[in-house]
Amino acid sequence: MEKVIPYTVYAESTPNPTTMKFVANRVLLEEGLAEYTGMDEAKGSPMAMKLFGFPFVTGVFIQSNFITVMKSDMVSWEDVVMELREFIRDYLNSGGEVVTNLADGAIQTEEQLAATAVHSTPTSDLEQQIIAILDAEIAPAVAQDGGNITFKGYEKGVVNVVLRGACSGCPSSTVTLKNGIETLLKNRLPGEITEVVAVNG
Repeated sequence: MEKVIPYTVYAESTPNPTTMKFVANRVLLEEGLAEYTGMDEAKGSPMAMKLFGFPFVTGVFIQSNFITVMKSDMVSWEDVVMELREFIRDYLNSGGEVVTNLADGAIQTEEQLAATAVHSTPTSDLEQQIIAILDAEIAPAVAQDGGNITFKGYEKGVVNVVLRGACSGCPSSTVTLKNGIETLLKNRLPGEITEVVAVNG
């Protein structure tokens, strides 16, 4: 009989003070991502529905082996992080489902559709190069902070991206976008990029 490895979960702070990243030792979502900003959107994720049962939870972002939880200002992380970590670990170890249907509730508007897509379809070699740089050099760092970045479009030197998870609404995301992502793309694609803009904030 094959031994099932129990889930372990640890909490990791992010640059966004309203979010906490909970990392599991196993994959939670094989592909794609799921982001929910309320109970109504979370119908396709039994785990997100349970997390929204906590009165301070305002958002849930799930990708790969981590869950990023957004909270209101009514509590501090030090008061609730252990409770959430234990809840997530126990939920997973009891066989609770994480996401049953990515489309159910997660995709209702064009903005939400853009958030769940990996990238908008590239229409030129330059756009393919931008996506390759995002995937290889930027997305892994953004994921470490509990977020996600996807390519939305390119027009006249301006690269539009969608930021999700801990990056959405993070006070330092503008600095990261300008000093990190924009600088990297300008250096890698000289003369092609004038600006990088987050279309969701």
